[in-house]
Parts: sequence; C-alpha cells; structure tokens
Amino acid sequence: MSYDRPVIQISNLGKCYKIYSSSRDRLKQVVIPRILNTAGYSTKKYYREFWALRNVSFDVLEGETVGIIGRNGSGKSTLLQMICGTLEPTEGSVRTHGRVAALLELGAGFNPEFTGRENIYMNAAVLGLQEHEIEHRYQSIADFADIGSFIEQPVKYYSSGMYARLAFAVAVSVDPKILVVDEALAVGDEAFQRKCFARMEEIKRAGGSILLVTHSSNNVTSLCDRAILLSNGKCLLSDKPKMVIALYQKLVNGNEKIPGLLAKEIEERYISTITGNEGAEQLSDNISKDHLLTNKINPGFDSNLSNSSAIIYDEMGAVISNVMILDPDGIKVNQLVNGERYRITYRVKFLETFSSVRMNCMIRTVIGQELGGGTYPSRLEPGIAFNAGDQLTIIYDFECNLGDGTYFINCGVLDSGHVLHRIIDAFSFKVFNDKASYSNGAVDFKVVSTLQ
Repeated sequence: MSYDRPVIQISNLGKCYKIYSSSRDRLKQVVIPRILNTAGYSTKKYYREFWALRNVSFDVLEGETVGIIGRNGSGKSTLLQMICGTLEPTEGSVRTHGRVAALLELGAGFNPEFTGRENIYMNAAVLGLQEHEIEHRYQSIADFADIGSFIEQPVKYYSSGMYARLAFAVAVSVDPKILVVDEALAVGDEAFQRKCFARMEEIKRAGGSILLVTHSSNNVTSLCDRAILLSNGKCLLSDKPKMVIALYQKLVNGNEKIPGLLAKEIEERYISTITGNEGAEQLSDNISKDHLLTNKINPGFDSNLSNSSAIIYDEMGAVISNVMILDPDGIKVNQLVNGERYRITYRVKFLETFSSVRMNCMIRTVIGQELGGGTYPSRLEPGIAFNAGDQLTIIYDFECNLGDGTYFINCGVLDSGHVLHRIIDAFSFKVFNDKASYSNGAVDFKVVSTLQ
C-alpha cells in the first residue's frame, strides 16, 4: 500500500512529571511561590523534573502499521496516552485525523459493575457509534469476543483473557481510522491473538492505521511497516522493522552503558534528528551498508553484547563455567556468519561422584523459543560416571544455519535426569548473513526460490 497522508502528526512532544521528596515539599510548592511572587521576590522549585518523554516527533501515515518498541520505562505508554488524549502533553503537539480506537490497558474504560453487554453499549457510544449502530453490530462484537454467557455477567468477574477479548472486540467494531494497541493482546491465547491479527490486517487493508506497542520482536517484524525505538523518553530510531529490532536487541541485551552509546552512534553516524519518515530510507541504507555489513565481513567479538539476562541455577554437585563460542581458529566470537562452522564449549567441574551424567546445550531465540542444540552422550547411549574433582571441557561442533538476529545458549549438566547445574542465557551471540538468501525466520532451511 502507498502511504502519503498523515493520520497522526507528533511534533516535539514531551511529558514532564513533578517529583516531590515529601508531602511537605508539595505543600511548599503550592504556597510559597505565590507569596514570594506577589511580593516581587524570586523563588525556587521544591520538586525535581522527570521527563517521561521529550522532543519526540514523527508521523503515522494512512494505511501504515507502526510498531513502538523499547525497554520498560522508555515512555511507550506515556506516548500512546497523549496520542489518545487521555494525558495532556507538557510541550509539543499531537494531531490525529479520524476516529481513534485504543486498547491502552486491560479493561480501560470498563465499568466493573456493568455487564459485558452494558459495557459494549457504553464503550461503543464513547467511540462515536449511535445506538442503532451498536444494536446492528452487537452480535458481531459478542461473537468476536466469544465469552459465552459471561457477556451477561459483571466484568469484575472476568478473567484477564475475557477482558482482552471484549475490549478488542469493541475497539475494532467501530471501524477505526486509527487503532492503538498497548500490549493488550499479550494476555490472549494463541487462537485469540491470531483472530486479532487477522482483524488488524482487515483494518489496514481498508486504509486504517495501526500503532502497536509490544515487546515481541516477531510481532514487529511480521506486522509492521515501520518501527520506532524509544529509550529513556527519546526517539532513537524510526526505520524498517528489522533494522530497529536489531538495535533494540542490542539495547536490551547490553550493559548499562549501551543506551547512551547507541543513541550517540545513531546521532553521530547517521542522522541528527529523526522526524517522521525523513531520512529513514537513507538511514536504513547507511546502517545496513556501513554498520551491519561490516560485522558480516569481519565477524568477531562485540564486548557490548552481554548476557545480562543470564539465570544461574544452584550448584547441585557440578559447576559450569567458561561458556563461549569459538571459530575454526579457536578464537572466541559472538558475531557469527550464517553457513560457517563453530564450536560451543564450556567447562564442567564435578563436586561429587555421579554415575549417569549427561551434558547438553540449547540455542534459543530472544523470546525463549528453543531452536535446537546438542547432548553428550547421545540419547541412545548410557550416561557417564565422574568422580568428585573431575574436570572436563565439552565441545559441540555445529553449522550456523540461523537467520539474522540475536540468540542465546543454555547449558546444563544432569545425572539420571536430575539437574546438577544449569545456566539459562549463558552466552549471547548474533548471526549475520553475508550472502543472498531466499530464507527468512530464525532457522535457515537453505530455501531455493524459483519461478516456473
């Protein structure tokens, strides 16, 4: 679809909150400045400013689906509330063109004492439907929500899934020009989410625009035409979804210095200001050619890619250490090239004697999907005996048949099925593909595409 007309225009948007150290300072701020100003004296502030969002500018075009992504506390929900008009900005402006339907939080706008039916009528009326229109659409709303007889019960008795079903059913029933969704679909089951995504596609085909806040990288890359990365209340990047997700993963998997370094890198090397789509195409070309391609040609070790999400189990008779990936020359790497061979290795020290030991590793995606791994000995062979004090290095040779993205390694040592030691997200790494490929997704199946 061709996008040309903006339906959301955001210019230099900012939201500041006053943070008081005590209720006494809050009272001082109300009383003292007024007295001093009346007497002609200058005064001070008894609060500190916290900018949840500042200097954010972008447009959302007609028919466009835009994903808003960022770590917790980056300002995503604050941004959506100002777009929907439930929160006043401190500075800047928001302009929307067309009917806006929003799912800002679970059950927002529902009266817990009203039944599902009554809340449908109330919320649809708030969204601009006349009573006869609501009556005409009621059955389709109830069918989409699919909560059965609970539709006649007060919503205070609903589960989180029922809330989500009813809220989404009402929001999409009004044929919105702009649909705003803030993580509300995360509580739904898989079948419900598929139904929601299908309805969102219908809205998009009809020329509607969708603003989607999510922590799901897959949803951003599969549903969105563009993505915006927020960090510490600022817009770091507005670009193609895969480009934004790559930097988002670097942001969430790095150390505490990464947000500042990443912002500086984007600002200094690519653009000084990101507004709407201006410069987005050039930015995408610059990053892919200048930054990502360099990593593909020169794979190695990126010290900024940490495993801050690692979960280390208690030691129950064994200790895992020195988890790493080695290239064919025995050099430690965490930037891998698709199609090349590598080694996952780690050390194991046994604190006690065991008779049936197995060691394994597993490669996972950033959302926890287990893609595959290795075990030693094989599942057809018996476990191995080790004595207290024994140490060894386990090596798993593998070919990197993964798509572009960030991945994690889990490691474990077991005896007769009992976990002796395990580390979740023990080592993180990235994969780059420096060859033309017809494959997409997490696993590269070496697809060959042809026309007949």
